[in-house]
Amino acid sequence: MAVAELYTQYNRVWIPDPEEVWKSAEIATDYRVGDKVLRLLLEDGTELDYSVNPESLPPLRNPDILVGENDLTALSYLHEPAVLHNLRIRFAESKLIYTYSGIILVAMNPYKQLPIYGDAIIHAYSGQNMGDMDPHIFAVAEEAYKQMARNNRNQSIIVSGESGAGKTVSARYAMRYFATVSKSGSNAHVEDKVLASNPITEAVGNAKTTRNDNSSRFGKYTEISFDEQNQIIGANMRTYLLEKSRVVFQSENERNYHIFYQLCASAQQSEFKHLKLGSAEEFNYTRMGGNTVIEGVNDRAEMVETQKTFTLLGFKEDFQMDIFKILAAILHLGNVQITAVGNERSSVSEDDSHLKVFCELLGLESGSVAQWLCNRKIVTSSETVVKPMTRPQAVNARDALAKKIYAHLFDFIVERINQALQFSGKQHTFIGVLDIYGFETFDVNSFEQFCINYANEKLQQQFNMHVFKLEQEEYMKEDIPWTLIDFYDNQPVIDLIEAKMGILELLDEECLLPHGTDENWLQKLYNNFVNKNPLFEKPRMSNTSFVIQHFADKVEYKCEGFLEKNRDTVYDMLVEILRASKFHLCANFFQENPAPLSPFGSMITVKSAKQVIKPNSKHFRTTVGSKFRSSLYLLMETLNATTPHYVRCIKPNDEKLPFEFDSKRIVQQLRACGVLETIRISAQSYPSRWTYIEFYSRYGILMTKQELSFSDKKEVCKAVLHRLIQDSNQYQFGKTKIFFRAGQVAYLEKLRLDKLRQSCVVIQKHIRGWLQRKKFLRERRAALIIQRYFRGQQTVRKAITAVALKEAWAAIIIQKHCRGYLVRNLYQLICVATITIQAYTRGFLARRRYRKMLEEHKAVILQKYARAWLARRRFQSIRRFVLNIQLTYRVQRLQKKLEDQNKENHGLVEKLTSLAALRAGDVEKIQKLEAELERAAAHRRSYEEKGKRYRDAVEEKLAKLQKHNSELETQKDQIQLKLQEKTEELKEKMDNLTKQLFDDVQKEERQRMLLEKSFELKTQDYEKQIQSLKEVIKALKDDKTQLQQLVEEEHVTSDGLKAEVARLSKQAKTISEFEKEIQLLQAQKIDVEKHVQSQKREMREKMSEITKQLLESYDIEDVRSRLSMEDLEHLNEDGELWFAYEGLKKATRVLESHFQSQKECYEKEIEALNFKVVHLSQEINHLQKLFREENDINESIRLEVTRLTSENMKCFRNLLTQKAISVLTPHSCGHHPFL
Repeated sequence: MAVAELYTQYNRVWIPDPEEVWKSAEIATDYRVGDKVLRLLLEDGTELDYSVNPESLPPLRNPDILVGENDLTALSYLHEPAVLHNLRIRFAESKLIYTYSGIILVAMNPYKQLPIYGDAIIHAYSGQNMGDMDPHIFAVAEEAYKQMARNNRNQSIIVSGESGAGKTVSARYAMRYFATVSKSGSNAHVEDKVLASNPITEAVGNAKTTRNDNSSRFGKYTEISFDEQNQIIGANMRTYLLEKSRVVFQSENERNYHIFYQLCASAQQSEFKHLKLGSAEEFNYTRMGGNTVIEGVNDRAEMVETQKTFTLLGFKEDFQMDIFKILAAILHLGNVQITAVGNERSSVSEDDSHLKVFCELLGLESGSVAQWLCNRKIVTSSETVVKPMTRPQAVNARDALAKKIYAHLFDFIVERINQALQFSGKQHTFIGVLDIYGFETFDVNSFEQFCINYANEKLQQQFNMHVFKLEQEEYMKEDIPWTLIDFYDNQPVIDLIEAKMGILELLDEECLLPHGTDENWLQKLYNNFVNKNPLFEKPRMSNTSFVIQHFADKVEYKCEGFLEKNRDTVYDMLVEILRASKFHLCANFFQENPAPLSPFGSMITVKSAKQVIKPNSKHFRTTVGSKFRSSLYLLMETLNATTPHYVRCIKPNDEKLPFEFDSKRIVQQLRACGVLETIRISAQSYPSRWTYIEFYSRYGILMTKQELSFSDKKEVCKAVLHRLIQDSNQYQFGKTKIFFRAGQVAYLEKLRLDKLRQSCVVIQKHIRGWLQRKKFLRERRAALIIQRYFRGQQTVRKAITAVALKEAWAAIIIQKHCRGYLVRNLYQLICVATITIQAYTRGFLARRRYRKMLEEHKAVILQKYARAWLARRRFQSIRRFVLNIQLTYRVQRLQKKLEDQNKENHGLVEKLTSLAALRAGDVEKIQKLEAELERAAAHRRSYEEKGKRYRDAVEEKLAKLQKHNSELETQKDQIQLKLQEKTEELKEKMDNLTKQLFDDVQKEERQRMLLEKSFELKTQDYEKQIQSLKEVIKALKDDKTQLQQLVEEEHVTSDGLKAEVARLSKQAKTISEFEKEIQLLQAQKIDVEKHVQSQKREMREKMSEITKQLLESYDIEDVRSRLSMEDLEHLNEDGELWFAYEGLKKATRVLESHFQSQKECYEKEIEALNFKVVHLSQEINHLQKLFREENDINESIRLEVTRLTSENMKCFRNLLTQKAISVLTPHSCGHHPFL
């Protein structure tokens, strides 16, 4: 179908409008190809000839059914005016602030408190799918939480938008949702701490701007950590690009950071007296904007809340006071007066009161601070020069110092918050909430806007890739042929900024030069990119600016201040002074190699689209642009590793009016935040998607009778579409949905509307014909009545004469008397009849009352029996229910016992394996003992040989002693002969010598005898020891034979145990089979119970139907009408009713007997199940008994092995003792003094 065919009469289009951006108009005449003008009818009734050409027809308006859709991508025509109109209808008319745009949640700031964020709303969205309820920030949070819990994958919620669009509030509500739905049972109150971090960061990082009273002046990514139970266990916060320039400068009607005003408002309190603060109007850094108060905000009360949140996070009062001291010092530093001394110098008085307070709070020397605020030190290779600064330079140095101190303080507070939110356990998953600035363009754009827009380019690229991926997954899931969609890729802009020789690298390179200026850097940009890169332009009327074509819009940046803001440097001497501060917190801020205060270390590497050469300069790596690029790269890595969810906050107007819709501002933001890009990507493929059921119910009016005769609705939808839309490329059939190209749903709506219009014309034709016929018949009847009365009047006038009057009078008199007579007769007849009727009636009523009494009496009897039967049935059902519960409980207990038995079986098997291991160890020990016995026997043989050699040696020594003795005797005789031959003079001497010699011989003889006796005693001892060793060896041999017998018995028992283990393992398998049988029996039991209950219900329904039929079969009025009066008088009512009642009882007894037989059958099946359960329990007891017996056998074996081991150890110790004695005895004899 050609697009031009949709431009027919009564269809509506959108045309541009300077005030409302887009204006609606209705087509007055059909458009034909080739027409230069399209005749339109505006909403105010004026006609307009709109110039058109076939290639650029005005966008069509969606049908009314699609107006106000929850999801913008559900619109048939996806373009800018359709989106804008849908948002206007939802926001301005329906007062709905949330709308989906595919995977994006568009949030309009209502500038009004709405009752849609309570705990009841949170619980209402908890557990719901994203499309089941109206769009809401809680729906996005629930979707992220659900995907995290279901897929165990980290999630991210990316909240972006202009200042004042409601980003901070949306992020706060998302975090509150997570804290509510994932509360943990611990007493740590982690959720409260996570929420408490927001007021602190808002106090030190938010400020009043012209667009927002609580504008976040930094980006923040909060990771909320969850454990395996999906409960919050902690959090971590990362910050990006704090607006430090706000500390020293604020535009008109803006304020500094909230914490300064809170501190000044609380200056008169006792704990803040030592800070020597006053009102905010007294300090330069807080009064620049001209207005220090926010309407409706109490800064003193906010200070109390800030202190409470500090305390909740575990920050003590001393820590809080250290922070307040640094903040007060910054305020006093801003009031330090710098006076000009000529044109080249400046000075600061050491008596300046604010300088003294600044130095007192930070523990500095006022003289050094005063000197180096107005001078700077230049170090060259040959000398060091102190150069004075002019007053503007000194003011810039002072402001740079204040910004540096505040930046360090901000990072320190964020670090301490992260420490307070740390957790000891292991993080399972996390959900990150990114609250970051949106695309910004102002009248004057500087370095901050450049970094912000650079970050949004990266986020937009990630967003485009994610949307493209989701679109592809949707088509693949529905088996739709996938063709490549051309979408805007902003990689060239990112390359222009971050690639080699890009804007950031050139900026860092210029920062390295000693005399680098903004103008030189801008000239390098002109030389490298003008007329070479289509995304970079030079303004015609300016030589100090450059223009970049971002994805959202062109932005003109002023180069002034780029280098200074990128360097972000403070003069070295001021840093040295602060590094030597006596105030420990201030000194830690300016250490040379401090621990990183942010999550981003110096080891982060950034991968750009093109290769970037990393320079060697340390200063280059520490520029603001380099650090921001590194942190942005880490953020992109984190987001790419998570599943993102997008929230785009829109500011509806700049006047902060509730529910006021400014079309120009909203279109500008929609273009900047990527909503229209999402719609454009969707529109290029198949944006409209209907399920087969929805299509069938909506367009059933377009289906023919032949098509409706199909049973499969899917085939009906396919047949209808093939007939209505000839071009099959305009739609695709998925598994569950039909995909339409843009405009096809509107075409179907047009066909449906035409069909309805034709039907309405037919209905109107018939209704109008019926109304006209009805009107004609009514007028015809009225005319006939008028004619009848007119003709009657004429006849009466003609018939009135004197004779006629007399005759008429006479007739009246006759009629009077005749009628009186007839009336009197009739009255008498009526009286008689009335009396007769009354008599019969009263009799009939009496009889009917009597019969009613009888019926009520019989009904009471029936009720009595029926209620008794119901009571018995209720009792039986309760008893069966109790029996079922008991059976279920017993089966559960048996299952539990089976599980316990399985555990015990496993334990016994483990014990058997351990006993087998012990037995193997004992066998090894026995083998070791046998080896030791063999070694002992070898030692014994060696000892016997040594004893034999020792006896031989002793005998040799005795022989030598005897020979020596004989020699001594011969010597004695010779000496005696010689003595006799001597002279008598020497006789006395010889006698004396002989006597002495004789004494020595006797002494030696005694010693010899003693040695012989000791040798005999030792020999006897050795023989006894040898005999005892022989006995010990014999006993060891006996023990060895016994041990061998025991080992053989253990082999036999181990074989038996192995067989028993095999049998037990088989029985364990049978136990699992028994468990399966029990489960099967339980399932059969449940099925039987369900069958019994269904049959009970069927019997109950049959009983009620039979009773109802029996009662209805005896219609008293019908019987009475068919009987005569005599039959009624002679009717035996009791007998007839008794027969009916007996028949009813017989039917009841038949049903009861049938039910009883089925009950007995079911009870037999239940008994069989119980018998199987008892049999299984007996089997389990038998297995337990076998395991206990095996355990006893194993225990006895273990005791016997222990006993044998202890006896072997005793024998071994005895052998060692005897060995030691045998070794020591010859050693002691070998050292005898005589030997």
